[in-house]
Parts: sequence; structure tokens; C-alpha cells
Amino acid sequence: MIKKILNKEAKIALIGLGYVGLPIALAFAKKVKVIGFDINEERVKMMQNKLDPSQELDSKEFEGCDIEFTTSIDVLRQANFFIVAVPTPIDEHNLPDLKPLLGASLSVGKALKKGDYVVYESTVYPGCTEEDCIPVLETESGLKFKTDFKVGYSPERINPGDKEHTITKILKVVSGCDEESLDVIAETYKIIVEPGVHKAPSIKVAEAAKIIENTQRDVNISLMNELSIIFSRIGINTFDVLEAAGTKWNFLKFSPGLVGGHCIGVDPYYLTYKAEALGYHSRVINSGRYVNDSMGFYVAKQTVKNIIAAKKNISQSRVLVMGATFKENVSDIRNSKVADVINEFESFGVKVDLIDPYASSDELKHEYGFGLVEKPGTGYDAVVVCVNHKEYLDLNEEYYKTLLSDGGIVVDVKGILRGKIKNLTYWSL
Repeated sequence: MIKKILNKEAKIALIGLGYVGLPIALAFAKKVKVIGFDINEERVKMMQNKLDPSQELDSKEFEGCDIEFTTSIDVLRQANFFIVAVPTPIDEHNLPDLKPLLGASLSVGKALKKGDYVVYESTVYPGCTEEDCIPVLETESGLKFKTDFKVGYSPERINPGDKEHTITKILKVVSGCDEESLDVIAETYKIIVEPGVHKAPSIKVAEAAKIIENTQRDVNISLMNELSIIFSRIGINTFDVLEAAGTKWNFLKFSPGLVGGHCIGVDPYYLTYKAEALGYHSRVINSGRYVNDSMGFYVAKQTVKNIIAAKKNISQSRVLVMGATFKENVSDIRNSKVADVINEFESFGVKVDLIDPYASSDELKHEYGFGLVEKPGTGYDAVVVCVNHKEYLDLNEEYYKTLLSDGGIVVDVKGILRGKIKNLTYWSL
């Protein structure tokens, strides 16, 4: 298989061309033949024109790539090594939504042939690949797992907006259904991954390794968020405390904030779901999720309290929210907790204007029911900096004075204005 791939006699197919799948596809396409498959025709047309729908990659990244973008199963059948990198979201009840993953498995199953390989990169609970995905592959293809085709799991580690830790620069965890598949999958990824690979002893271990990476971050951030609530009541700044504590060599440097997106805010629910299915109710992970999921409402309520303390009529107040995406310097609005901030403001009757240099107003309206204003106005009772976009980092107190009414408040969710605000009312986590 490796020899065929390197000689361009066999093709690698990427199923799902989002912020994970597209960079992997292009990295491989600089070395071997690749098929980029996605069910979204509009996205495929953009990529055929060297445009990244996720706005993560420049058009120059498409240059020198031996890749065919398609929505056709017939084209997909030309591949022999399939990599599945579709989203694994949660539903409104915080339960795993496997529809994209099972749909991708269905597509791969239709294209699968004897001797082919399938590798999953989507974040799932331990056991999902073998218990949920492989039966779909077998049913749809009519082939037998291990005898006719091999399967592995290699968790994605791409960080949106991070130009340093890219697919080719991050050590890759790989696993396979047997020794032969483990070796083939490892050697395939070594084609593009410069630091090499770590061979996990089983698919379940690789699945678990991925899911605890984000669960660990989630739990640690939830502790920082809880501490920020406590320190607010004490009357001290959380970031001042963290700066002091961070002088100790083994202090873990996490900070409070809004935890959204399609990784940290989602993955822990896959693990707690599996735990519940096995009869164990996770206490630490669920508590962390509760704290982090409530922070948007907390930020809005603290802002409202400050507006009321300034002797203003809250039902006639106006607030400017800066930043709508789930993290800084990306266009992705999925599971953005800024929506919780805005919804809580509106529940108090506050009028909210929202700006963001990266987000799409149409996407926001479709996802959350509100959009962006073209430019901020004046006379706001509070300005809430929710997302630390680079465009906001150098703004000074004079800028915020032009936006605020008398007695207006600057709310600095992640502490980027600490030490800069001297004459305005200031609050941060």
C-alpha cells in the first residue's frame, strides 16, 4: 500500500474538508495523489477555485497539489486509503450526534474495495470506531472487516487559527486494527508528519487519548472560571492572582474565559456519555462542563449589575459586544458562548450591537438569530470585549471613551485591557 501511494498508483481520499480535513488533504497532495470528498457542493466549488471555506488557508496552499475535489462517490471509488475527518457535534441535550460520522462511513462503504484502508480522525468516545462505524462499512460494502479491509484511528490535533502547530509539525498518534494495519497507517502519515508518529496499542486507546486532551483543558479552565467568580466577590483581579501564582515553576497556566467551539466545549460530553452507558456518572467532568457552560450568562449578569450600579435604567440600556467567534482570529462561530452573553442581555431588555472582523453576519443570523452591525455607534452603557481578536489588542482607553456614555463600563472577559483602563469603570473575569 505504501509503495503504491508513493508511486501514485493508489490514491488517498479525505472525507470531510473542513478546518481539519482540508489541511490534511493539501499536505498529502503535495506528495501523493489525493481525492478531496465533501457532500457540500458549494464548498467543493470554492476549493476547486483554491478558496478555503473555513478561511484558514491562503490560496497559495493549494498550489502544487495533486488533488481532485469532488462530491461524487464514483470518483471516491478510485481511492484505496480513506481518511474520515468530519465533525462530531453534540445535540441540544448535549448527547453525541454521530449523523455526520455515520453518513461519512456510509459514503466510504459505497466506495470500499478489498485491500482498502479506512482511518478515522473525528473525535469520538472510546469504542465508537469499532462499535458504530465499522458495522456501517461492512453493511454498505458487503466486505468483511480485517479480512477484506483494515481500519485505524488517528486523532486530529489541528488548532484553528494556529499557524505554528500545523498538521505537518505535530506528532501524530496512530492506531490500527492489527499489527499490519498499524505499520501501514504509521508509514502513510510519516509521508507528511515531520516529527513522526506515536503508535497506540489499540484503536480505543487512541480514541481515549484524543478525548482526554480536550477534557483536561476543559476541567482546568473550569477551575479558573470558578476561581474568577470567587475572586470577584473578594474584590481582586483574577489575572493579577494568576500572574503571581504563575511565578512558581510547576503552576499550570490556564486562564478563565468563555469555552465554546467544536472541541473543548463538546468533546467532554462524548466521554461522559460513554461513562453513563457503562454505569458511571462522571462528577468532575460534568461539574467542569456546568461551570464553563454557565460563564456566558455570568458575564452578562455581572455587566447588568454594573450598569444598574451606575444608576441607569437597564431596560433602556445599550451594550456593544466585541467578538462573536468561538476564539480569537478565526471565522468559526460554531458553539460560540458569545451567543449566551447576548441572549442573557436581551432577557433583561438590553439592546445589543455586535461587531466582529472575522464572523459572517448571515451565518450568525442563521445559527443564532442575530447579526452584526456594520460599525459601532456611541453612547453605550457597556462595551464587552468577548474575543481577543488581534484587531482589538492595541485599542486604548481613549477608544472606549468614544463608545461609552457617561458612567459607561468596560467589560474585559479575558483581561487584555488590564492596566490600560484608568478612568473608566472596569470589570473582568
